[in-house]
Amino acid sequence: EGDRFLQAANACRFWPSGRGIYHNENKTFLVWCNEEDHLRIISMQMGGNLGEVYRRLVTAVNDIEKRLPFSHHDRLGFLTFCPTNLGTTVRASVHIKVPKLAANKTKLEEVASKYNLQVRGTRGEHTEAEGGIYDISNKRRMGLTEFE
Repeated sequence: EGDRFLQAANACRFWPSGRGIYHNENKTFLVWCNEEDHLRIISMQMGGNLGEVYRRLVTAVNDIEKRLPFSHHDRLGFLTFCPTNLGTTVRASVHIKVPKLAANKTKLEEVASKYNLQVRGTRGEHTEAEGGIYDISNKRRMGLTEFE
């Protein structure tokens, strides 16, 4: 069973067959195979060392792409099953507690809109924040470079 969008696209027909996840011992690096997108490559860790998270991700992506070329379109960028991930495919997020903004959801959405950010609940899309902690990420992935 997937969400209604995956069901409409017939993307969860054989769930969970043909799907899997790899993670390193520390669970700071994961690769989901055939979840929503064909590959979802994740680098994460507690704390604020974003450079280490980024370097681990870039090293892994480059290594994977040497063995398994990614589909790319000149205008659309990298091709994914989920249209919101087209382009760079990069969704960089932090879980952060924002108590003053959380007290005023309208203001939180206003700030997010101003900076092209997406606000999600602690456990992803369509979930609520737990303990005032939100998942804040870039909203745009198409028409930008990874740096932008």
